[in-house]
Amino acid sequence: MQKTEELVEEAEPSVAVPAMTAAAAPGQTLPQPLLFAAAVFAGPVFLVLSLWQNHPAMHAWRTVCLAITVQALPFLLLGTALSGAINAFVPERVFSRALPRRPVLAVPVAGVAGVVLPGCECASVPVANSLIRRGVTPAAAFAFLLSAPAVNPVVLTATAIAFPGSPAMVLARLLASLATAAAMGWLWLWLGRDEWLRPAVRHTGHRPGHSRCTEFRLGFQHDFLHAGGFLVLGAMAAATFNVAVPRSVLDVFSGSPWLSVLFMAGLAVLLAVCSEADAFVAASLTGFSPLARLVFMVVGPMVDLKLIALQAGTFGRAFAVRFSAATTVVAVLCSVLIGGALL
Repeated sequence: MQKTEELVEEAEPSVAVPAMTAAAAPGQTLPQPLLFAAAVFAGPVFLVLSLWQNHPAMHAWRTVCLAITVQALPFLLLGTALSGAINAFVPERVFSRALPRRPVLAVPVAGVAGVVLPGCECASVPVANSLIRRGVTPAAAFAFLLSAPAVNPVVLTATAIAFPGSPAMVLARLLASLATAAAMGWLWLWLGRDEWLRPAVRHTGHRPGHSRCTEFRLGFQHDFLHAGGFLVLGAMAAATFNVAVPRSVLDVFSGSPWLSVLFMAGLAVLLAVCSEADAFVAASLTGFSPLARLVFMVVGPMVDLKLIALQAGTFGRAFAVRFSAATTVVAVLCSVLIGGALL
């Protein structure tokens, strides 16, 4: 014990001297003003945040943001799992046989094929990315991306329930959504440029000698974590709009037929309601015309804040800006033409 104490006593100066030297070094005293400023201002900032957390508007913001995220998360899981399965297990020859060789014909076929994905727009983005990486022409993949959230049986059934006794509304939504998807696919064939499209960098396709289950796990993990962050950003933006814009604004636009159509298109983009639930939201807006509510249901699954964020993270910001703007215009025109004839 005596030897141990002597060793400790001898070691203490060797540790204390460098510490004192470091504390006395001029370079180490520079952060002290910053630390002092942080100590002075941190208290008021945290106080304001704590008080704001108890505000009713903040409670509403958190509720809307969480609702959008939780509502879309299962379908994002479905889409990323399907994307990983396509990447690891489905050979490329399947797509070459299922779609026509001519891109002009592949676009409408891919649009109709959207009926097989029972999910919302969050699920369609990673699937479309996987299809492009597997050799599908981007125009056909984008037609699938736009049609899948709007023409699948779950969405059409929800629309029929939300508008009982109005089969024309269900048919108008189906036809307007398919027309928009096909028109955007053909528009990409005509005007689209490769430099606008920046798919996420990842391995696609099975590599000989590697485990397919491992490839599925890695692809699913990459897509879900990558898209999940942009989903949260889009949900936060949509929640901010819900809290910041008063309900009285809705009454200003409902009186004009054309302003109501444009307003409902913008509202669909900002609210970012999942396609499985947007029909019930549209049905609750009884002050607007059936045509305006149709526009809301056609635009929403194709262009909204969380979808724009997902597209920007997956395909690039240049693509998301151009594609979303063009899709909004085409969706409104198709809805007005078809809705005007059927409703």
